[in-house]
Amino acid sequence: MTASKLSKRVSTALVNALGAGVVPRVGVDHIAVGREKEVAVLLQDLENVAGGGAAFRFVVGRYGAGKSFTLQLIRNHAMEQGFVVADADITPERRIAGSGGTSLATYRELMKNLATKSRPDGGALAIILERWIAGIQTQVAKDAGLKPTDAGFDDKVEEKIREVVKDVADLVNGFEFANVIIAYWNGYRSDNDAKKEAALRWLRGEFATKTEARQAIGVRVIIDDETWYDYVKLLARFVADIGYKGLLVILDEAVHLYKINVPVARQNNYDKLLAMFNDAMQGRVTHLATLIGGTPQFLEDPRRGLYSDPAWQRRTVKSRIVKVGVQDVSGPAIRLEPLTQEQIVQLLERLAEIYATHHNQKKPLAKEDLQSFLQAIISRLGAEALLTPGEIVRDFMSVLHILRQNPDLTLNQVIQGAAFQPSTSTKTAEAEAAESEYAEFSV
Repeated sequence: MTASKLSKRVSTALVNALGAGVVPRVGVDHIAVGREKEVAVLLQDLENVAGGGAAFRFVVGRYGAGKSFTLQLIRNHAMEQGFVVADADITPERRIAGSGGTSLATYRELMKNLATKSRPDGGALAIILERWIAGIQTQVAKDAGLKPTDAGFDDKVEEKIREVVKDVADLVNGFEFANVIIAYWNGYRSDNDAKKEAALRWLRGEFATKTEARQAIGVRVIIDDETWYDYVKLLARFVADIGYKGLLVILDEAVHLYKINVPVARQNNYDKLLAMFNDAMQGRVTHLATLIGGTPQFLEDPRRGLYSDPAWQRRTVKSRIVKVGVQDVSGPAIRLEPLTQEQIVQLLERLAEIYATHHNQKKPLAKEDLQSFLQAIISRLGAEALLTPGEIVRDFMSVLHILRQNPDLTLNQVIQGAAFQPSTSTKTAEAEAAESEYAEFSV
């Protein structure tokens, strides 16, 4: 799709998000350049998951290198291909393993952001269940020749529902999961919105006590800090059984695990990640892909990163066969290499075209202008190798805004002026300081 065919909604999202220095949720495929190898291997992972397998990868890059962008790109591809996707950022309050609700908070965020092609903005749990039940009703009506008002229609629908949930009932915590799905069906069947909502609350991990859950839907367990990942695996199997390709889980900003101040708590998170990784690699989970976004420090720091754990280092260290300057994307950790100047200019061309179309301008900047802009940044910073797409894009969007608001100015006047100070110098310093081995927060 060319920029001229972009909807106003998508172009607005792109212009606003990129101007603010954040990754847009829509339209990222229109500005994706230079990540063909990484995207290809991640799409192959999705194909394997659709066939009943599992996948687990780290996507590693420094701040602004395109890590979150790549994850968002794969998220959108997965939805287009028929996957259910769920994403969450790790924060000091949301972890992989922890007590006091810190890991349950991650599960809740994943459920809040649960999305499908028809519901890409999240909150898709109820839609998934409703459409599944409606599909079964349609199939029963076709096969049995019954109408929804006929006697025995609901019984046949429930019979087919139980056939599906029986597949997950034998898994760890699957019996309770199956009972909640049946509870939702019973609420659907009897037009009991309170019972349906109670089932959804349970699936979203919102019950605080077992007593509360038992009173609401007759289930004696709840999702908690210890068991949340078991239910992610159950959900992956369930959505595959009801017609989706599988479940893609994306956990970004894993650098916050690296920053955990207490060594035991940090190691517990790394151990949980290792259990998730082993599940995928050893075939103990099906129809589940997991992507973890992190910085090089999170992965490679020998004191606090994953490399501090010999088991993780053995699994993720670069092969001794891979030479400097040669990229290998076959391993568990995909390291994002810097974009070339040619790729950055191509990215700026796409941005200029999208921006011009969005604001109904007649002609985007020429390629020579874009090369001049890039050279101006490189010459001012003297650090071509350290430039990241995120830093360049934000500065470029600022220049486009200035040119639009000041039509008498030329690009050269803007970038050669004393007021033009690329944001890279301060941004990089702050980012590197935040990632340093001394950056910590209190538990």
